[in-house]
Amino acid sequence: MINNTYSALLVSETEEKKFKREIVAKQIEDLPEGDVIINVKYSSLNYKDALSATGNRGVTKNYPHTPGIDAAGIVAESNNDNFKIGDKVIVTGYNLGMNTSGGYGEYIRVPAEWIVKLPENLSLRESMIYGTAGFTAALSVYKLVNSGVKPNDGPILVTGATGGVGSIAISILSKIGYNVIAATGKASEKEMLLGIGAKDIIDRKEIDDDSQRALLKGRWAGVIDTVGGNMLATAIKSTNYGGIVTCCGNVASHELSTSVYPFILRGVTLFGIDSVQCPMDIRLKIWDKLSSDWKLNNLNDNVDEVSLEGLSKKIDMILEGTHKGRTIVNLNL
Repeated sequence: MINNTYSALLVSETEEKKFKREIVAKQIEDLPEGDVIINVKYSSLNYKDALSATGNRGVTKNYPHTPGIDAAGIVAESNNDNFKIGDKVIVTGYNLGMNTSGGYGEYIRVPAEWIVKLPENLSLRESMIYGTAGFTAALSVYKLVNSGVKPNDGPILVTGATGGVGSIAISILSKIGYNVIAATGKASEKEMLLGIGAKDIIDRKEIDDDSQRALLKGRWAGVIDTVGGNMLATAIKSTNYGGIVTCCGNVASHELSTSVYPFILRGVTLFGIDSVQCPMDIRLKIWDKLSSDWKLNNLNDNVDEVSLEGLSKKIDMILEGTHKGRTIVNLNL
């Protein structure tokens, strides 16, 4: 049964370019049009959520707005035959939490085409420990593996290693037998990174080359880059012949300055990773992997669980660069 009034985090513009966050009571009729109403049980915190929660118009055009690009919950109402009341489901990506009211509210209404049924062997809570970050990490690993990079080909570099995408990518790669080198600027997190499967830790300065050289000594069979900018450029020109590089983030910079030489002399391939519009057939494969072969034994490690009321502090931390691991939002608290 749907409650007509529900709680949500609302971001409002109080004056030009000044925004506030507060927990408010909203009405079901406030939700956008869609096929299915979902009673959200869990969400998660991503960098994109933090940007939306601070008024970034590149993410969210119109305010007031409820962020939350991830949601896991139970179908409360459905106009689509594929989803029945009581079904456990996941929504990540598409326009959820960007310009559609998102997972930081107890209810969402979305098109049926956005919804994935919760796989067996995965709980709603576990699905949000993965969330968009875990899905993006798994999509990056999937691209690496399906492109033919094998564990005995050499080490895999993961940048932004302490972040949500980086840390889950390390764990998945380690689980399936790869030798992972974690790059981070947070030396204090060395034990955590080793604990989730990294074989070695390097300072991110090692992969921030400013020599202007077109090629560097080959070091990596593959790279999962989460930061962009010069670290991605350095990774590309230090990847071995035939190596694979994936790119999914721009926290360091959205600009990429490189030459064609890694591509035409070493046959390096650069793949862009987009979790937002990922086709449903691939999306289903990734969630199946995350619930079976790639399900992490340490999934509950380094996870912080907060209520809607405790979320604002975590949003500030992710913007300040002091956030680590995964934060999930329990809307039942």
